Amino acid sequence: MIKVKKNNILFNEEVNTCLNNIIKNKSFANGYIFYGAEGVGKKQTALRFIKEIFKQTSLTENFEERITNNNHPDFLIIEPDSLLGTKSSRSSDLEKTIKSGSEIIKVNQIRNIKTFLGQKSINSEKKIVLIIDADLLNEAASNCLLKTLEEPSNGIFILLTSKLNILLDTIISRCQMIRFRSFSSNQIKSIMEDYLDTSKLNINSNFKFEDLINSANGSPNQLLKNIEIWNDFSDEIISKLGSPIKNSLEILEISKLISEKLEIYQQIYLVNLIQNIWWRKTKNIDLVKKLENLKNLLRNNIQPRLAWEITFLKISMQHI
Repeated sequence: MIKVKKNNILFNEEVNTCLNNIIKNKSFANGYIFYGAEGVGKKQTALRFIKEIFKQTSLTENFEERITNNNHPDFLIIEPDSLLGTKSSRSSDLEKTIKSGSEIIKVNQIRNIKTFLGQKSINSEKKIVLIIDADLLNEAASNCLLKTLEEPSNGIFILLTSKLNILLDTIISRCQMIRFRSFSSNQIKSIMEDYLDTSKLNINSNFKFEDLINSANGSPNQLLKNIEIWNDFSDEIISKLGSPIKNSLEILEISKLISEKLEIYQQIYLVNLIQNIWWRKTKNIDLVKKLENLKNLLRNNIQPRLAWEITFLKISMQHI
């Protein structure tokens, strides 16, 4: 069991310095794009930035709590449709880190922004719109947002994305870019020393703590979420996955066990972890590609048990 000693980690000092200067000088742009890998603190930093903006002009004392609870009259948050209403539990929060491929931001959600901005500010000088996963705007929503950005208003837009290349160039050109850099494995390992209690670290001999770090793809926050998932894995599963399985009967048994014991988001993370471990041991790119295809099948919920069986059997045939 790996215990987390601290939470709410915000790391990007370069970003923090930039945003602090904007606050200090009150040099607000109409739009910002926070871009970088998943889990590098974009949303947490955006919420802190928003609170600092409101702090300058807010007429109420509990504005920070209202922003956190998403009930501030001058703050609007836009999320992909299928992510709405799934914040009641830890497992649902973890599931949000694994996108199924069906999420989308629709044009009617962007039209609501126009209505929101058309109303007079109640508790502050500015209205602020935060758009989560802006790369999931569909074509109509993107065009509608572009028109809204072009129109003078009392609003500040903050768009979050891990896929900058998908956004319209015309939207990008109207926003100030704030880059969130990923961290190297060594940087994450150093940072985590202050946040993780690894004194009782219990990892199967086939695995290394570095495998957990590498599976986070340069994101400290993602590592914390990965550890939460890791702590739910049973030794019965982990002990069998240190290297590609060659025995067909074992493949059928472990596939059944994984599909019955683990939720889909846990299965997808397990594939990420296996990719890192098996790559470290085999350096076989074709094996990694087969596991990547397995993740796509799981995201689309296509008979998970069968997907595991077929993938492992293909890999076993390649490595006999």
